Amino acid sequence: MKNNIQQELIVLVSAGLGRAGWLQENREAISLDLPTDKRFGDFTTNIALKLSKELKQPPRVVAGQLVESIREEIEKSGLKDLITQVKVEGAGFINFYLKEDYFYEELRKIITKGKEALKVDLGKGKKVLIEFVSANPTGSLSVAHARQAAVGDCLSNVLSFIGFKVSREYYLNDEGNQINILGRSVQLRLKELKGETIEFPENYYQGDYIKDIAKEAQNKKIKDENLGDFAAGHILKIIKQELDDFGVKFDCWYSQKELAKSGKVEQAFAQLKQKGFLYEQDGALWFKSTAFGDDKDRVIIKSDGSQTYLAPDIAYHQDKFKRGYSWLINLWGPDHHGYINRIKASIEAFGHKKDDLSVVIVQLATIFRNGQEIQMSTRRGQYITLREVLDEVGKDASRFFFLMRRTSSHLDFDLEVAKKQSSENPVYYVQYAHARICSILRGSPVKIKDDLDLSVLKEKEELSLIKKLLEFEATLNICLVTCDPYMLTVYLQELAESFHKFYDLHRVLGQDDALTGARLALIEGTKIVLSCGLELLGIAQPEKM
Repeated sequence: MKNNIQQELIVLVSAGLGRAGWLQENREAISLDLPTDKRFGDFTTNIALKLSKELKQPPRVVAGQLVESIREEIEKSGLKDLITQVKVEGAGFINFYLKEDYFYEELRKIITKGKEALKVDLGKGKKVLIEFVSANPTGSLSVAHARQAAVGDCLSNVLSFIGFKVSREYYLNDEGNQINILGRSVQLRLKELKGETIEFPENYYQGDYIKDIAKEAQNKKIKDENLGDFAAGHILKIIKQELDDFGVKFDCWYSQKELAKSGKVEQAFAQLKQKGFLYEQDGALWFKSTAFGDDKDRVIIKSDGSQTYLAPDIAYHQDKFKRGYSWLINLWGPDHHGYINRIKASIEAFGHKKDDLSVVIVQLATIFRNGQEIQMSTRRGQYITLREVLDEVGKDASRFFFLMRRTSSHLDFDLEVAKKQSSENPVYYVQYAHARICSILRGSPVKIKDDLDLSVLKEKEELSLIKKLLEFEATLNICLVTCDPYMLTVYLQELAESFHKFYDLHRVLGQDDALTGARLALIEGTKIVLSCGLELLGIAQPEKM
């Protein structure tokens, strides 16, 4: 059996292109996907649709010619005994139909090797740094930060599983104006504690947590000039505990304050100046970002000598590469969308490729309780926090719900649904499938044998479940290509549905030994994949519910 049937089929299509006499560069356009409609084979490629314009022929004509070449290649390949049909269908798709023996053997691999059978080395040890959350230490984490935390942590898990060497990093913005405002906010609360009547400026932090920090600062007799750092340190402890309870841990907490002290910002500027990408104008220092596709050049040092936000960020990203990472992934909120081009310009200025940095914009989340949207205002402290969500629905439901929409889509999080213990709650539905299988396996007097005959699995629901198991790798590949773990939640719900449908129609125990053994093997394989998927999501795999 082939270790990666998709790659083998791509090679086959590529050879077919060569046999048909078409250009070598067209081979890079080959992609192999899973058909959305299972009636149209086990794998499909749209290469004929891509080539039709260039070849000035209808897609179905191109596909017909290519299929003839592919069939000739199959006859001399190792896939001859696996492929039953190659057909042109629809608008010009080329669909591959595989023999059932292939699926039986792939199921056997999962049963015998466990989670190791699900691993595929797509990363080849490439070092990746994923920076996410990076919330200013000025208040508890909001649900927007929570969504970023869930996405970043799960993406890190997936990339590690498929062969990348991943590090998680939190960029700590622990200096600057927001820390100064935080300190002055605490100072005003201290005056209130002494009986003064205070009117808070609109841009100050006004949540009750500021009052708590003020009381602690008063007890510890913190000086006014140190209030900002004291408050930030206090809040950072809260943030770390919240993330820990959410199942999110970072390999590095990177301090902007320490970056400023290190001299790395000045070193980065010196390099850019030497390369001719800095210039002075109107008393300010400018970065020539238009040389790399930005819509305008950017100020990095203002005429008053102060740095813009871009200045330390340029040095920070260069330092990431200096630490040996070859791929950087940043998870940012939607308010940072306009910041992407200038950061990409900066890494290109240092000689890196634009695609060495991937920026994932994680859209906001809206929390609903009893059908009502909860309004949020960070400075006023009027927002629901990660801690509140954790306390109300728990870690597992929180993580799953934050992951179950594309990062590019706004997320509506219904607290009431997340608390339900029924099929309406998707995380409960998936976990229940895992627990249900564990219960069946515990109650079985029949043991799964290594040499069992899986070919007795002939029912439609049995074959559908096996095929769904084998979509796990393709799902992880989608997560890689999109830098978004969302599809893993979709896949696990579909897998759970496929299992429940099979089990509702077919008894596992009480059949003859051959069929019982094969069905036990099928649900054991399902348990392994469900467990692996839930583990990548950072969610428990209960054996009883």
